[in-house]
Amino acid sequence: MMIDPIVEEVRKARRRHAQRFNFDLHAICKDLKKKEKNCGHPIKSLPPKLLLKETSQDLNT
Repeated sequence: MMIDPIVEEVRKARRRHAQRFNFDLHAICKDLKKKEKNCGHPIKSLPPKLLLKETSQDLNT
């Protein structure tokens, strides 16, 4: 398996950020939303996409 140094760098940064918040997902998201708000770029929130449940019939087509 190939190890991509760029992917590893991103994973390290993500891990360090999560550690700052004791891996609390709510706190991590709150911090990221705050950073988005203060970044100075327009942010567009899109509505969530609904995922349709696969049926066995869908798998046979």
